[in-house]
Amino acid sequence: MNTRHSGHWLKTIRPFTRYLWSHKILVTLVLGSIALLTWLTTPAQAFQVQVSPTNPQLGDTISVIVPAEGNAAPTVTLGDRSYPSYPISGNRFRAFVPTSPLDRPGRLNLRVNRGGETQAIALNLRGRSFPTQRITVRGGGSDGTDFEMNRVAQFREVRSPQKLWSGAMQRPNRGEVSSVYGVRRYYNGVFAENYYHRGVDYAGGSGSPIIAPAAGRVVLVGRVADGFRLHGNTIGIDHGQGVSSIFIHLSRIDVQEGDSVQAGQTIGTLGATGSATGPNLHWGLYVNGVAVDPVPWRNQGFE
Repeated sequence: MNTRHSGHWLKTIRPFTRYLWSHKILVTLVLGSIALLTWLTTPAQAFQVQVSPTNPQLGDTISVIVPAEGNAAPTVTLGDRSYPSYPISGNRFRAFVPTSPLDRPGRLNLRVNRGGETQAIALNLRGRSFPTQRITVRGGGSDGTDFEMNRVAQFREVRSPQKLWSGAMQRPNRGEVSSVYGVRRYYNGVFAENYYHRGVDYAGGSGSPIIAPAAGRVVLVGRVADGFRLHGNTIGIDHGQGVSSIFIHLSRIDVQEGDSVQAGQTIGTLGATGSATGPNLHWGLYVNGVAVDPVPWRNQGFE
């Protein structure tokens, strides 16, 4: 190649090359800035919330599981009521939302707050048909003593953070079910407004054993002699994390307050103390103070 022409070609191409390189750098900087701005302005992916059952009905317990972020417990809110969450395995927290026959079927709007970030979850609460019974209570019934009602109310407010139960709960007595959960009742001919049967009744033989359906700690022992005129001889067990069981109408109590019990352990015997129509065990299961249907806790359980 001619040296003169070569030098002329280099003088011509160099400014053009510098132009391309300067614009390439500019384009790279611009694209990099756009990517950075996009990264800064794009919201973080919403945390995953696991809800079950996804199609609940009246009386169901709704489990809300949230992945942990730090040590702060998420909060779960429905309407104007908040439900505590507790740590469980897998670096997660769980809250239980109870429902009852007194709730209105339809849309439920749950709000889950974790570290200042809120997620809304909509569920449909299905209606459910509950039977009606007419009950004649021996002696005309009883309203219960103030001492008795206060002790039971205190029991329903127990919230211990440790999960004590494991797996599905056991049947507390071998007797036949004489009354299911949620029944509406007439007592001695009078309809009980805003009342539903808050548990399951077992018509077992008088003196037959009653076992703890799950592990827990005895937090309530009430006796007829101490003023438990309505409930009769009573045992209340805290299973932890807002879940508790109450057993009423017992003929004998075999535990004391403060005792730890295991699933399947005999805690007393079936009777007809208090306001009862005959020998039977009433087992009520409370979740965050609301009497829920125990059947799902026995069939599937909540781990």
